[in-house]
Amino acid sequence: MNYDRVYKAVERIPKGKVASYKQIALLSGLKNPRNVGHVLHFNPDPHQTPCHRVVHTDRSLPDGYAFGGKDVQKKKLMEEGVKFNNEKIRREFFWKP
Repeated sequence: MNYDRVYKAVERIPKGKVASYKQIALLSGLKNPRNVGHVLHFNPDPHQTPCHRVVHTDRSLPDGYAFGGKDVQKKKLMEEGVKFNNEKIRREFFWKP
C-alpha cells in the first residue's frame, strides 16, 4: 500500500471542505476505503496532511479519529467554517475534485 499517495490526495482537500474515505481511495488508487483510514492512523504530520478533513460517505464523522477523537475533529472542521446539520456535515462542504 502506497501511503504517500493517500497523504498527497488528502493534502489536496481545501480548507473548509471534506472528502470521504471512498473519494480518497479512488484518488490514491486503493480498492478499499477502509485502507485509507488505516493509512491515516499512521499520519506522521497531521499539520501537513489534514486527515481531519476525511469523513464517512454518509457525511458523519468517524468514531476513531486518531488525533483526539470525534469532538476534536469536529472542532477543527468548524474552525475552518464547515457547518453541520445535527451530527452530519452539510452537503455543500464536500469537496469536488
